[in-house]
Amino acid sequence: MPINRLLEDTNLTPERRHVLQLAFDHTLRKLGLVDRNDPICDLVARKVIQIGATNTTNAVAIAEIAVKQLGGETARS
Repeated sequence: MPINRLLEDTNLTPERRHVLQLAFDHTLRKLGLVDRNDPICDLVARKVIQIGATNTTNAVAIAEIAVKQLGGETARS
């Protein structure tokens, strides 16, 4: 998982890491990305972490912002 590797050296709480992991997973689903080894997943993880650095604490909201900023469809489930 790209996001776990990126979160290893952060000072985030376990709860915050969990929210970012959920947001990452949700973003990948909305973008239709399945292969976690795809280099685009690293970009998605970095975007989720960037958005998570703001005061946004809801995983779904983080995912929606990430999808929008990455230019993906927000209507997919």
